[in-house]
Amino acid sequence: MGKKHTLEVIAQSLVQIANSLVQITNTKSRATPEIGEADAFHWDANGEELIAVEHVSRVPLELLEGIDHLSGQLMQNTLQFTRGYAANNALLWGARGMGKSSLVKALHAEICQLDESDLKRLILVEIDREDIVSLPQLMRVISQLDAQFIIFCDDLSFDEGEASYKSLKTILDGGLEGRPQNTLFYATSNRRHLMPRDMIDNEQSSAINPGEAVHEKISLSDRFGLWLGFHNCSQDEYLAMVAGYVNYYKINISPETQKARAIEWAATRGSRSGRVAMQFVRQIAGEMGQTLN
Repeated sequence: MGKKHTLEVIAQSLVQIANSLVQITNTKSRATPEIGEADAFHWDANGEELIAVEHVSRVPLELLEGIDHLSGQLMQNTLQFTRGYAANNALLWGARGMGKSSLVKALHAEICQLDESDLKRLILVEIDREDIVSLPQLMRVISQLDAQFIIFCDDLSFDEGEASYKSLKTILDGGLEGRPQNTLFYATSNRRHLMPRDMIDNEQSSAINPGEAVHEKISLSDRFGLWLGFHNCSQDEYLAMVAGYVNYYKINISPETQKARAIEWAATRGSRSGRVAMQFVRQIAGEMGQTLN
């Protein structure tokens, strides 16, 4: 009986070892994906895998009016990174519809088309705001791959009670593992400090030490080395955006009609921005039986 019991124990141990080896093999397989020729991916946090995006929704860089100075700064930072040099994580914050996410995607496409020997492969990886807590897992996956990765989160912000910002904070600056050398983090947000103003005010008014109460959350935005502020555009800038889109898509409309209708369109929406300009151009293109590619 003793010998039989011993054999059973050994058999169970072998099964456990075999299962552990299978898990290790599967984990390794997920951690070193085949990224093929794609230059853009979406991070699936549930499956812990990168999903290739065949067609990225973006506009050409030349169509982004009124943000040349911001574009230049982000382009320089991204080129430094693509060449393997030092570069900063970037926070693009400010007015809605002014081209924050469009700029990130347009610059990525522009750099991928450059034919320069010192540029490494640049890959854009989109991560959903809700999946920020999985950033450490994503970093471990891409740290093993031979490419430069921009991790991009659109419309990033944190509300009261959320603690997922701590995962981002650790990745941006500090932590035991730190940020892999082949990764940068770019984020867009309508909030400069990534948290609502009333949340900051509430914590300041109720805390024993108001300064310390909000320091941890406000300091998150300080960990972005590059801050780019996007502000509401003037009417002239808005009309220039409309004209740029109309010319690019070769829409046959008179300048007078274009201007009058564009002003009316913005007035009905109570704002002027690149997004509003694009929506207007999409409307008149549809009326004229055109598609926008």
